[in-house]
Amino acid sequence: MSTAVLERPPTGRPVGEREPLLAVHNIEVVYDHVVLVLKGVSLEVAEGSIVALLGANGAGKTTTLKAISNLLRTERGEVTRGSIVFRGEDVHALDPPALVRRGVVQVMEGRHVFEHLTVEENLLTGAYTRKDGREAIRRDLEMVYDYFPRLRERRRSLAGYTSGGEQQMCAIGRALMARPKVMLLDEPSMGLAPQLVEEIFEIVGRLNRQEGVTILLAEQNTNVALRYAHYGYILENGRVVLDGTAEALRNNEDVKEFYLGLAGSGRKSFRDIKSYKRRKRWL
Repeated sequence: MSTAVLERPPTGRPVGEREPLLAVHNIEVVYDHVVLVLKGVSLEVAEGSIVALLGANGAGKTTTLKAISNLLRTERGEVTRGSIVFRGEDVHALDPPALVRRGVVQVMEGRHVFEHLTVEENLLTGAYTRKDGREAIRRDLEMVYDYFPRLRERRRSLAGYTSGGEQQMCAIGRALMARPKVMLLDEPSMGLAPQLVEEIFEIVGRLNRQEGVTILLAEQNTNVALRYAHYGYILENGRVVLDGTAEALRNNEDVKEFYLGLAGSGRKSFRDIKSYKRRKRWL
């Protein structure tokens, strides 16, 4: 009597499972034609999910997001190998505006807002690619204000004179105005007080549940990210060294020690522990 074995393709998904909304296949990124930053990164983002991209500063999280949104050229970087597939289409050669029109929208690290514009004017700039009329844009503006009541209160204030938390809310709200299919969130907790971090992540979770926004989140704050994410990837030195469901990562002893601060005292690499097993991810 033979035992049936579930065949799996190179991505690790069971045969017959729906293709992910966004898939990154074995990409390498080089800066200035010399510096290799990403070394074969692969990941998948299922539609309707929150996926966390975790790791220390310099691990390659921001570079991965910029590779997806094709913003590397502004920093003399380029994807030299691999592919980036969104809704079944290879998109890594498209320019950023074309990606926004398809629904890939990035919220940059550092709360980039147009300081000389009001909060509401900032939000409306997010709708510049839309062609569905003023009424639809106005409805979405009210939706953003419903999720971020502080922005409604500060709508006439110059964005440059608002607080760091309000600027982060403004940046996320501006991305929402583009009606994203997938939002790339880069370090939303950076420089914010813990109470504000919780507030913003709670709103991000509601946007995912209630509006169906798929989110790829790059974050150093592993503890809070894994409480809201469904799946996670850990990067170290430009490689994915561990991935799994958020629950599995929260319960992983090595993740607890290195990223959650729940055990151990010294910082070391995943390569220094016996349980480190990096998967071969080429296709």
